[in-house]
Amino acid sequence: MISLAGRDILHAWGKFVFTGIGLGLLIGVTLVMAGVYRGMVDDGMALLDNSGADLWVVQKDTLGPYAESSSVNDDLYRALLGMPGVDRAANVTYLTMQVRKGGQDVRAMVVGVVPGQAWGAPGWPPQLVAGRHITRSHYEAVADVASGFRPGERIRIRRNEYTVVGLTRRMVSSSGDPMVFIPLKDAQEAQFLKDNDAILQGRRRSAANPAFNRPGVPGLLDAVVASQAANSYVNAVLVRVRDGASADEVADAIRRWKRLTVHTRPQMEAILIGKLIATSARQIGMFLAILAIVSAAIVAFIIYTLTMDKIREIAVLKLIGTRNRTIAAMIMQQALALGVIGFAVGKITATFAAPAFPKYVLLLPGDSVTGFFAVMVICALASVVAIRMALKVDPAEAIGG
Repeated sequence: MISLAGRDILHAWGKFVFTGIGLGLLIGVTLVMAGVYRGMVDDGMALLDNSGADLWVVQKDTLGPYAESSSVNDDLYRALLGMPGVDRAANVTYLTMQVRKGGQDVRAMVVGVVPGQAWGAPGWPPQLVAGRHITRSHYEAVADVASGFRPGERIRIRRNEYTVVGLTRRMVSSSGDPMVFIPLKDAQEAQFLKDNDAILQGRRRSAANPAFNRPGVPGLLDAVVASQAANSYVNAVLVRVRDGASADEVADAIRRWKRLTVHTRPQMEAILIGKLIATSARQIGMFLAILAIVSAAIVAFIIYTLTMDKIREIAVLKLIGTRNRTIAAMIMQQALALGVIGFAVGKITATFAAPAFPKYVLLLPGDSVTGFFAVMVICALASVVAIRMALKVDPAEAIGG
């Protein structure tokens, strides 16, 4: 009966193959969607790994620099360096924005780091694939290769231009945007410092406020204007604990004595995956469910059509004494063969299409194995309708008109 199923497939091979290709394209999209989710998780883990931090010290009652806004004073790191168990502490700023190169805009996460620090300092890219690290206090940048920038190129961030001096790889935000590293002072200016027009308008409003023009308090207006132009804040302080020290204990001490929020590595993972990626994961899950239903409908339709085309042949089989189990196995084999063809086409499609996606797509072997068995189950269930119809065929139809 396996031969009979094969002969029947060869008899309608055109319809069978084209249906398998169509099903394969759907399966390919499904595998890519699963790879997009895996890529989002991997981007989040890469963000935490590449930060080189054990603790993230942020503004009180905030979720950290990757999930929401946070501002702390840039001299906080000095106090943290004096706390027990702290090995290194470094200021860092994060700002997602459009970086301009010529007439082209590239969406990137601009990261402010302290130049001239020792290799492997928290916040710095752990490795370079070209060029060098930032050594000057202003107007130099290190970019991820995904940004499309090249060493020696000039890019514009806010009002200033920067020279790309180095390239790194897999330094991305949790949303997959490439990172661009610039000196901390420049990043503070880009994120916190107001432009000249805003400062001028603030000066005028302050001058018109009688509270800032007291005769007995000279210089009060100048102090207010200077505070408006100050940019002495960072988004977070990245802390690395000493060997043998407990990150949880150091975090508790900072919370107790500095009155700030401190996130450990497990907590940051929970924030990135449980909060930032959760909505996208639910959307991808809905798409996967819809694609599974559509795939099942296609398989059911084509198997039902093939079965209807051979009603007379099935009646003949019943007339000569073929068991129902054998007929059901033939239809089931056709459905599974359709699934095998579809999965092969889908896997090939996903493998070659993944690099072309703007988002990072991570195709894991385990997901492919799970997807293969899921396709087989879907095809088996989709064949039930055709099997039920075939088993109801009256053997008398073989000799009927």
